[in-house]
Amino acid sequence: MSSTPRCAAVVVGAGPAGLAVIGNLLEKQIGGNIAWIDPCFQAGRINKKYREVPSNTKVSLFQAYAKAVQPFRTVLDTTPKPNAFTTMTKLDPDQGCPLHYAADLCKMLTEGITKRDDVYACCGVVTKADLAENQSQWTVHIKSYETLSEVRVIAPRLVLCTGSSPTFLPIPVPGLSIQKLDLDVVLKPSELIGAIPADSPQTVAVIGASHSAILALMNLVKLARSSHPKLRIKWFTRHGLRYAEYKDGWILRDNTGLKGVAATFAKEQLEDNRLPQSEAGRFVEKVDCSGGKETAEYQAKLPSCTHIVQAVGFTRDPLPALSRDGKPLEPQFDHQTGGFSDQDGQVIKGLYGAGIAFPERVVDPYKNVELNVGLWKFMNFIKRVSPSWVAA
Repeated sequence: MSSTPRCAAVVVGAGPAGLAVIGNLLEKQIGGNIAWIDPCFQAGRINKKYREVPSNTKVSLFQAYAKAVQPFRTVLDTTPKPNAFTTMTKLDPDQGCPLHYAADLCKMLTEGITKRDDVYACCGVVTKADLAENQSQWTVHIKSYETLSEVRVIAPRLVLCTGSSPTFLPIPVPGLSIQKLDLDVVLKPSELIGAIPADSPQTVAVIGASHSAILALMNLVKLARSSHPKLRIKWFTRHGLRYAEYKDGWILRDNTGLKGVAATFAKEQLEDNRLPQSEAGRFVEKVDCSGGKETAEYQAKLPSCTHIVQAVGFTRDPLPALSRDGKPLEPQFDHQTGGFSDQDGQVIKGLYGAGIAFPERVVDPYKNVELNVGLWKFMNFIKRVSPSWVAA
């Protein structure tokens, strides 16, 4: 790469969003090589952490993602069969599936894309990037895991698809001694089984009522009725269960409502009129934290718990140090264009973002505002905004 330090773009992150960005930029033939930076090029957290998670996306939308741009279709056509895509075609297109199917599909597409001559795939991390304002060029500093040295790339476009991780908020209980369970572990049954002692009474506090929280409850209940009969769960929630509702051509609470197996489990086991008699009710105690009772209920009930898992959303992972003409930048994301502005509201030239860290903001017909998260949603957003990235 030292012989060709100038690229048409640098894309940071090789999860589903970074992959979608690469596919769209290649399709638009932006006039040069694209540098793609990631520690391992293994489809990001969806593969590393969430292979065992049931999707809330239909199989047909994963297939649509894989066929959305010509570079992806070329990979599908040239990859020997059977492969991850042909395997997915055997699933019910109108149902969800374990995310390992989507992860394997992304890995297959990534492998095909990284073989292209116009893609420079560098295993490493971006440590910093500086924009030369007058030249509209980013100098991107990369710590290469392959050469164990710093690589620099110059490009007019820098696209951040850097991801997010589960949020952990401070608990307002002074002196609380409790073991934290990573949400990622609780969402992975093969790892969860070894994270909680099975031979003594344990009580896990689950905070939240989102899709992730319900999946956490589902996995813990499965554990309690099998290998961990002494396990009990306290479920702290501020509101009732909320479900996605399928309207005429659109979905109410598309990003925030329960879908798929999580919705089925919640309706059958966790609703107030079901929980006392359900199998889950043998192990789960619901703690109502609505109406400002959250702190009081935490203080009353958490001290009796041995573990805690928070399913309260995701927090953007740290970004590389960004600067303009050597002066630090505090980029503010524009959820409509995929671009950024600085702390003074001035557009930052050539800086863009996508994925769970930088999602599109959408408004439904009832004027509810949500952030669009999901493979097909990432693809749709990038297809809409990337033409302006290229034109700029």
